[in-house]
Amino acid sequence: MRGRTLPAAALALAAAVAGLTGCGFESHRERTGPKPAPSGSSETAAKPAKPRAGTPTPAPSRTVNGRPQPPIVRVPESGSGRYAVAKGTQQPPAGARGTTVRYAVEVERGLPFDVTEFAETVHRTLNDPRSWGHGGRMRFLRVDDGPVAFRVALSSPELTDRLCAPLITGGELSCRQGVRSVINARRWGTGVPWYGGDLAAYREYVINHEVGHALGHGHEQCPGPGRRAPVMVQQTKSLYGCRPNPWPFPA
Repeated sequence: MRGRTLPAAALALAAAVAGLTGCGFESHRERTGPKPAPSGSSETAAKPAKPRAGTPTPAPSRTVNGRPQPPIVRVPESGSGRYAVAKGTQQPPAGARGTTVRYAVEVERGLPFDVTEFAETVHRTLNDPRSWGHGGRMRFLRVDDGPVAFRVALSSPELTDRLCAPLITGGELSCRQGVRSVINARRWGTGVPWYGGDLAAYREYVINHEVGHALGHGHEQCPGPGRRAPVMVQQTKSLYGCRPNPWPFPA
């Protein structure tokens, strides 16, 4: 499989099998009422808390689980509605094996995030051995032009809601819509409480989860209380009794 590039159309066809996918609610009732937890779980779905007024910024030395954390950022409800594409080409790490998957990264203009920094995080996450390329399955090549299998698009709550319809993302959730893995910038900026302040890990989760949809993977359930959540569990809504896990193939 070394050196082979997987056509964008092939991945798009695989993802289309499930139709519109993502972490949105399928109905207004599901959004406003409690979601029953899967069998064996002690939790129900909970709506992530919105950031408080102001722009809280932790101390530069803030760490969780021994890991430096990015600052928590308050995100505006809407941006410009237009995307800036991360420029240039970013190769997979030296020695990476597997089918080459071309993808692009976008950030909606008007958001308080740098497109280059966001692209670096996405690329590092996708090419981590614990991500979808695990064991030489595939490797990820970021490009700014030409055909791609998917686009990772950091989007304001308003644009996310619009792109993800008819799924109800409620200004809080993310989805996969067409060629785009739409990541809600509100969640990117603040994470969710049940990740225990580990915003870096939550960001890895939301990348892997939404790209997982683009690669044709559907949602999974918590396998049991206290067990590690599969990455395709809707962890932005709840852990459903599981432990947080951002990786498809955790070490």
